[in-house]
Parts: sequence; structure tokens; C-alpha cells
Amino acid sequence: MGCIPSKLAENKSLPLEVTENKLRPAGPGYDDFSILASETPFAASEVETLHELYRKLSTSIVKDGFIQKEELHFALLRNINRRNLFVDRVFDLFDVNKNGHIDFGEFIRSLSVFHPKTCEAVKVKYAFKLYDLRHTGYIEHEELKEMVLAMLNESDLALSDDVVETIVDKTFVEADSKGDGRIDLEEWEEYVRKNPSVLKNMTLPYLLMLRLIPNTFHCWGSFRQIEFKNVQVNILNILLRDISQAFPSFVVNGEIEESHL
Repeated sequence: MGCIPSKLAENKSLPLEVTENKLRPAGPGYDDFSILASETPFAASEVETLHELYRKLSTSIVKDGFIQKEELHFALLRNINRRNLFVDRVFDLFDVNKNGHIDFGEFIRSLSVFHPKTCEAVKVKYAFKLYDLRHTGYIEHEELKEMVLAMLNESDLALSDDVVETIVDKTFVEADSKGDGRIDLEEWEEYVRKNPSVLKNMTLPYLLMLRLIPNTFHCWGSFRQIEFKNVQVNILNILLRDISQAFPSFVVNGEIEESHL
């Protein structure tokens, strides 16, 4: 898959090597929208739409203009106390600056990874970072097992310890080509080439349709404002849900379904 033009150069636009974010996350102006549009596949009008979605999420519990972890949990799980490995991991990756919250620039740049026009190579590296739970630069046996167990818990599936070990071992036989008990980036890239479905959920096609979402600032009448706000909230929840589902797609690459039959 080819890449889109130079405004998506990795060292500027994407959270793999994100540059210092000098935006004001609580209320970026149009120039800020334009800057983010120049660095991502989004048009300025689409960044503006995403800001409205971001604003709703970032003020849902703590009204400080940043997305806190409990706000992400509440948006996806409707429960701020319930822990979820996949949601936690998405939050950690979106929080590029590692300061405990997600600002608007981080939100847009991270979301851009899932845009249909973003390079496949970027998606491959970002997916690897999702699965590298302990930030060691490798996907290790215990990390994969932890992901399988978390996914089973979320799916209310009950598999024996032997079946779980079989799933993990089978994946490593295929992916760990060097046989050292861990998967490095080179091995991961080769595994994805052989199993392209791994990246299926790393692309969200409806990000191309953001410009079709009506902006509440341009609506007349309270009824229409409420209607459009509900549309935007629903789309935000879908975006976040699908991103969190991209995480376990690696371990459910047909193997759990086969084992459960």
C-alpha cells in the first residue's frame, strides 16, 4: 500500500515520533485546526468536527479540556471503575507525552493512524507498539498470553489453560521466526505480510466521511442541535470502540474461534 503525500511524514504527523505539541488543547482556533490538517490526512473542517467530539469526551467527567483515562473508560464501558486492558493500552498510546491525559493534538495525530489514507507501514509499527505491553521493543510470550486472557474475559469465553497455551504457542511458532521466544519488529512486519487480516481493524473507513457530519455550530433550532449532538456522540463512541477492538485482532486471528468449536 502506498502512502499519501508528504504532510503525513512520520516524524511530524504521527505519534510514533511525535514532535512537541504547542497547541492549546482546551480550545484550539482555526489556525490550530489548519496545522493539524497539514500534518494528518484530515481536512481542517474534519479536524473541527473531531474537536467537537473531543470536547464532549474531555468534559464528560473532569471539565479540564483533556481526556482523562476514566473518561475514556466511561465512554466505552459506561463505568469508570471497570478496568480493561485494551482501553488502557489505547489510552497509553494516545497519551504520547506520558503526562496522564490526552490533549487535542495527541487525539488527532493518534486517530490519524487509523485513517484509510495513512501508510500501511505506519499502521504496522503502531500495531506493534499496541501489543508491546511492557515497552521492551518485543512482543513476548507472557504479553500475548495476557492479551488472550483479557480478550476471553471481555468475550465471556471460557477456555482451558491448555487451550490458551496452544493458542499462544501456535502464534509464536508462526511469528517468532528467529526462535528466541519473542517477536521483534522485523518478525512482526513479516508476520503481517503473511497475515494481512491482522491490520483489518487498524483502518476505520468512516474517517473519510467526517465532512458529512453536521457541525452543531452551524445548526439552527434547539431540536436540531440536540439531534446532531447525539449523532456526534454516537460516532465518537464508534470510533473509540473500533480502535479498542483493533488491539485484540492479532490474537483472535481465527485461532480462538477454531479452538472454541
